Formats: sequence, C-alpha cells, structure tokens
Amino acid sequence: MRQSEFLNVVMPFKDKLYRLAKRLLVSTEEAEDATQEILLKLWSKNEKIGSYNNVEAFAMTMTKNFCLDRLKSRQAGNLKLVHSNYGETSTPLQRQVEAKDSASWVQKIMEELPEQQKMVLQLRDVEEYDYDEIAEMLDMKPSTVRVALSRARKTVREKLMKKHSYGIG
Repeated sequence: MRQSEFLNVVMPFKDKLYRLAKRLLVSTEEAEDATQEILLKLWSKNEKIGSYNNVEAFAMTMTKNFCLDRLKSRQAGNLKLVHSNYGETSTPLQRQVEAKDSASWVQKIMEELPEQQKMVLQLRDVEEYDYDEIAEMLDMKPSTVRVALSRARKTVREKLMKKHSYGIG
C-alpha cells in the first residue's frame, strides 16, 4: 500500500484514535504520543492493512491496548483514567460552572466504573460507535455490550441523581 492510499484509509479516523487516547490518558502530550505511536504501528503493517475487515476497529483496539499497557507500566505512575470534558463557550457563566461541576461528577463516577463499562460508555456515547463495532473492538458479544452500557448508564444516572437530590459534595 502506498503512502497516499494509507493516508486515505487511516486519516478519517485519526481524531477518534486521539480522543480515545485522551480519554484514557491524563495528559494531552501522552495522548498525542499514543496516537502517533499507533499510526506508526499501522504504517509498519501497511502491507497487511488491506486484509483487515475493519481497519478503524483494528486501530481503535490497538489504541485501547496501547493506552492500557501504558497505564500499567512503571513509567505511568502519574497517569490515571480520566474523562474528557468538552464545553461550549457561548453559554452563560453560571451554566458553564454548573456544566463543569456535572462533568466533574460524571468523571468521578466513571472512574469508579469497572473497566469494561467505562470503555463501552466511552465508545458508545462519546465516539458514537454502534454495538457491533464495539463488540468487535472489545471482543465481546453485542448483547454483553448492551448490558455493560446499560449498567454503566444506570450507575452514572443513579449517582448523579443522588448527588443532585441530596446535595452531597
């Protein structure tokens, strides 16, 4: 595969790789490094890349595994799983503060979720993959993906409701 073909195949989902890496790794620099590393690994496999059914799913799986390995390594002592927070700048200040507070609570809640639920929630609700793609990426059955997503959403919803109802925090 030539460089131009490779770029046509890989570049459309490059930003998704970065967002997943950013989702898993605290620093922007770590996420950029991880994305660059995955792109290099994909380029090193460019002769085989055509044989994969879904290159995007393969790349997302590589990114997830790379980031998780990075988090487990000794070098990653200062890294932790986090939730990225994207806010609109056109909202009034009070709403921005409320949204930031809610996002902070969602982040804390998501940090407590089991790893599988956390990944399914990220891929479905943030990256907007369908159930079959998530199942392929995480090597799960689609029904298992649905159950994990349902449980993750339920946990987040219940803990947020509890926080807002009782003023905890």
